[in-house]
Amino acid sequence: MRAFILCVIMVVLSSCKQGQQREETTLEDTENVSAEFSTNHQINVASGMLKRLDNYPSKYIEARPVDVWLPESYSDNKTYNVLYMHDGQMLFDSTSTWNKQEWKIDEWAAKLMKDNEVSDFIVVAIHNIPEIRWQDLFPEKAMDLLSSDEIKVVNKMANRSDYTLNGDNYLKFIVKELKPFIDKTFSVKRGREHTFIMGSSMGGLMSMYAISEYPDVFGGSACLSTHWPGATPDDNQILSNAIFEYMDMNLPKAGEHKVYFDYGNQTLDAHYPQYATRVDAILKAKGYDSKDAKNLFFEGADHSESSWNKRLDKPLVFLLGK
Repeated sequence: MRAFILCVIMVVLSSCKQGQQREETTLEDTENVSAEFSTNHQINVASGMLKRLDNYPSKYIEARPVDVWLPESYSDNKTYNVLYMHDGQMLFDSTSTWNKQEWKIDEWAAKLMKDNEVSDFIVVAIHNIPEIRWQDLFPEKAMDLLSSDEIKVVNKMANRSDYTLNGDNYLKFIVKELKPFIDKTFSVKRGREHTFIMGSSMGGLMSMYAISEYPDVFGGSACLSTHWPGATPDDNQILSNAIFEYMDMNLPKAGEHKVYFDYGNQTLDAHYPQYATRVDAILKAKGYDSKDAKNLFFEGADHSESSWNKRLDKPLVFLLGK
């Protein structure tokens, strides 16, 4: 690892760098965020409309852009489901991303809604801050399950002990600040059964964490190429064991939620097939079956936006299908 956050494949994790001090805001500050909507974001979407909040204020996490995608048919006379997504700058426009790839969420959403395969929805895309992405997206309470000796091993691997995890605050930002703003500003359905969360890699871990920490808020989560190793993959299973222990203890039981996992077997995804049986065992123990849970394998799929966009219809139809 030897840099706790850095991944072998550049697309996933960022360096373990302490976040900058941020100015405290109050929840009331978010009531005026609508004034920050910008049309100068230079993000091209194939369909629909993108609204940019350039610097969303938060008392929980470092301020960052948030994009809201609305379908072409968006109307205040209708109400929409809401899909929250991580790594928002990677979702819509490959000309603006660091690796010239994108999820194509706007294309898939427009097609599936037009074909009447999914219920109408909007997308709330939360940008990451690369230097602190790992701290924001690691399932924080999993670290609490480590023994003092295991923590020493982790710190030795990281060659430091002064990193600060922020996954709990990241979720507080979504649930306590962003969601109330979205609910108030757009014509959306507010209940759990209409609220979903999706991400890949570390964003897959955070999506699992979100539905586990806030089962009354999120009715479904989609976790693509979930990064079960927790940091740079090696033979040490300390973090993955803690993540699965957390998931076993906290993933909501079947009945009121949908959970989707998938994985490939190329590039970074080559490390993930070994964890499939552990995922399946937890889902089975929680009472999930094929109607409300998936753990799909995609032969030859690698760890990239270009790979995720080829199968994005699968989690979208699973979560939002009619």
